[in-house]
Amino acid sequence: MKYKAIIGLEMHCQISSTNTKVFSSAKNGFNDAPNANIQPLDMAFPGTLPVVNKEAVKKALMASMMLSCHIPKYLYFERKNYYYPDLPKGYQITQETKPAPIGSYGSLTFECHGDLKTVRINNIHLEEDSASADHFDTVSKLDYNRAGIPLLELVTEPDFRSAEEAVAFLETMRQNYQYAGISEADSKKGQIRCDVNISIMDASLEEIPENYGTKVEIKNVNSFGGVRDTIHYEIKRQIELKKNGKYEEMEQQTRRWDEQTGTTIYMRGKVDAIDYKYFIEPNIPKIKLDSSWLEEIRRQIPTLALERKQKYIEEYGLSHYDATNLVKEKEISDYYEECLTYGASPKSACNWLTSVILGYMNKYELKVSAVFVTPKMLADLMQLVEKGSISSKQAKEVLNEALMEDREPLKIIEEKGIRQMEDNGEIEEIVKEVFREFPNAKEEYKAGKTNIVDFLVGQVMKKTRGKANPAITMQFIKEEMDS
Repeated sequence: MKYKAIIGLEMHCQISSTNTKVFSSAKNGFNDAPNANIQPLDMAFPGTLPVVNKEAVKKALMASMMLSCHIPKYLYFERKNYYYPDLPKGYQITQETKPAPIGSYGSLTFECHGDLKTVRINNIHLEEDSASADHFDTVSKLDYNRAGIPLLELVTEPDFRSAEEAVAFLETMRQNYQYAGISEADSKKGQIRCDVNISIMDASLEEIPENYGTKVEIKNVNSFGGVRDTIHYEIKRQIELKKNGKYEEMEQQTRRWDEQTGTTIYMRGKVDAIDYKYFIEPNIPKIKLDSSWLEEIRRQIPTLALERKQKYIEEYGLSHYDATNLVKEKEISDYYEECLTYGASPKSACNWLTSVILGYMNKYELKVSAVFVTPKMLADLMQLVEKGSISSKQAKEVLNEALMEDREPLKIIEEKGIRQMEDNGEIEEIVKEVFREFPNAKEEYKAGKTNIVDFLVGQVMKKTRGKANPAITMQFIKEEMDS
C-alpha cells in the first residue's frame, strides 16, 4: 500500500524591526552579552506591568493582512499558563482563538518547483518569546535577552503533502517578512523556529478522513534544511510502523529532531487538549483597532517577492531562473529596480547584476548594501556598452576593478583612457593587416574551418588592446572573406 503525508506547520518568527520588546522597554537586540537586555518586567518582578508595543502590533497586523486573514475589531491578549525555567512569570502572554487572535482564516499562495500552490492559514498571533536555554552535561544556562521579544506564531492547516512544499512555504514566508520589514527572519540568529506536525494516510483516498492518522509533533526545528530532513525521516518512520502493524499502537506524541543522528527522538506523549488554563490578561485592556490605522498599514505593504518575480518574467522577459535569483533578497531586487529607473534595460541589468555583482558578493560573503558600486554607477556603465563607447569585455574589467578598489567605474575609464575605437576606417585597416599576416585564412574558411573567424577577431582585439568594436570587427572580417 502507498501512503501520503499530511503535514501542518507552526512557524515562529521574531519581529526584529522594533527597538524594544513587546511588553517592556528592554532592547530588542541580538548578540549582546547574556542577560544584558532585560528589565524588571522581563524577570517577572512583583509590581511590574506590561505595556503593549504599538510598532509590534503594527507589524503583526501587516503580516495578517499579507495572509488575507480576518482581523478582529478588538485586540485581546491572554495568559498561557505553564512552567518551564525559560518562562520567568510561569505564564506566557499570547493570543488564543477565543477571542480571535490578530489574524485568522487566511491563505498564502507560494511557488514549489514552478507550480503555484495555496495553503490555508488557521491563525497568526502575537506573543512574547521565552528566554533561551543552553543545556550542558552538568549545568543549564539561561539568557533572558530573548524573553519578551515580540514573536509571531503562524499556524497552517495540514495542507502540505511533501517536505518540498513545506520548505517552499517557509521560504516564501521568510521572504515576505523580510520584504515587509517585519523581521530579518534569520535562522542563524535564532529568529525563526518551526514545529512540524506529521501523520500519514492511504494515498488512494482523495478526501482526508476525520481520523486519518496519529499526529506526531516535532518541536523547535531551527533551520529549513532541518525541516526538510525531519519530514523525510518521520514519513519513513511512520510508514515502517504501518508495515510492521505498529502504527495503530502509536500514541499522539511530541518528538524532537536530532541533527547528529538524523532522527526524531521521543520526548513525551501528547493528548488532544493540553490545559494551559487560558484567560484574558488582566493587565492589558482590550484594544480597539481603528479602521483608518488599519488602512494606513495596508497601504504600507510593499510589492512582495512572488508578485515581483511574475512581473520580471511577464513584463521584462527574464527567465524563471534569473527572476528567482533577483527576488531571493529584497535588497537585491530593490537594487535591480533602481538600475531600471536610471535607464538600464531589464535584461542587461539582470545579466550584469547576477553575473558580476552577485558573484562578487557571494565570493566575499557581502550584503548588497556593502557593495560600493551603486545602481546608478552600474546603469551608466551599461549605457556606455550599449552606445558602443566601450566593449562588454572592457566594461566587465572596469566593473571588477571598481568593486575591488571601491572606485567609480566612469573615473576608472577616464583615468585609463578606456574607450572603444569609433573610427571604422581604422578598424578596417587593422583587419586587412591581420589578413596579410594570415594569407591562408580565406582558403581555410572556404574549406569549412569557420572557427578561423573567431581567431581573426581575437587577433584584431589583440592589436587594438580590446578597443575595437567586436561587431564591426566581425562585419569587416566577413566582408573580407567574401571579397
